[in-house]
Amino acid sequence: MYKIGELAKVCEVSRRTIDYYTRMGLLECTRSANNYRYYDTNALENLKLIEHCQQNHMTLAEIKQRLSLKKSNNIDYRVVEEQVNHIQNEMDHLNGEINDILQVVNSLNEEDKKKVLNKVSPQAVALLQSLVMLSV
Repeated sequence: MYKIGELAKVCEVSRRTIDYYTRMGLLECTRSANNYRYYDTNALENLKLIEHCQQNHMTLAEIKQRLSLKKSNNIDYRVVEEQVNHIQNEMDHLNGEINDILQVVNSLNEEDKKKVLNKVSPQAVALLQSLVMLSV
C-alpha cells in the first residue's frame, strides 16, 4: 500500500495529478481511520497505464474506458472496437511519420545514413519493420 506521496514518487508524477485522477475515477484508494489515502498495486499499474495512454494521445474518457475494460469480466464490443480504432489511427499516424523519415534518410549519403541507423535500437528497428508490414 502506498500513501499518495509515495505513489507520486514511484511513478514520477505530482500528488496533484494522483488526486485529480482519483477524483476523475481513474484511480481508487482506501481511506484510513486518520483519513490518509492508500493506494494498492492496482493503482500503481493503473497509473502507469494512464501515463502510457496519455503519451499515445488518448483522452481521459478513452483511458477510463480502457481501465473499465481491464477490470471488467463483461466485455463490451463497442469499447473494444473503439480501442482498436484508436490504436489503428495511431499506427496510421506513425506510419506516415516513418515514411517521412525514411525519405529523408534515403536522401542522406551512406556515412550519414549509417550514423542515423546506428542510433536506432534493435527493438525500434523491429517495431518499424512490424509497423511497415502491418500497414501494407
